Amino acid sequence: MANIYDYCVPKTDGSEQSLADFKGKVILIVNTATGCGFTPHYAPLEELYEKLHDQGLEIIDVPCNQFAGQTPGDDQEIHEFCTLKYHTQFPQMKKSDVNGENALPLFEYLKSQQGFKGFGKSPSALMMSAMLKKTDKDYKNNPDIKWNFTKFLVDREGNVVDRFEPTMDMKKVCAAVEALI
Repeated sequence: MANIYDYCVPKTDGSEQSLADFKGKVILIVNTATGCGFTPHYAPLEELYEKLHDQGLEIIDVPCNQFAGQTPGDDQEIHEFCTLKYHTQFPQMKKSDVNGENALPLFEYLKSQQGFKGFGKSPSALMMSAMLKKTDKDYKNNPDIKWNFTKFLVDREGNVVDRFEPTMDMKKVCAAVEALI
């Protein structure tokens, strides 16, 4: 059976980032977008990275344009947006699919380890549920990524221990990461 360290993610320069390079670290893997209502998540993600990177945190940013076309730029434009607006320093990978026939194998693995558990009860959660019911009546029963800024948390042993939907309060995401550091 595969584990997280068997996977690679394409980098913007065309090379591959092996997750084996992050053995022994806590990893937060996020599919992102530059024009989404959740794009401000970049700010607490960067704060978390600055605070905990030296203690063993890695954040892997995988831009994705599969959700309402909210990441229209090329890799360079995405990188410029993130570094100029949010001063991101964590690794940003090549824009890639996270669902469907062209999904990165890494995301297929992540979804097999941590399926969809719901959006919660916040106003944004209710909005996401209502929106998805229109496009996928069975969305609650499949593990697909539902929207931008879905986050997967991997512990130091390589176990995918949690999945956070974009509607999850970033303070809870940060607390879960800190608990593993």
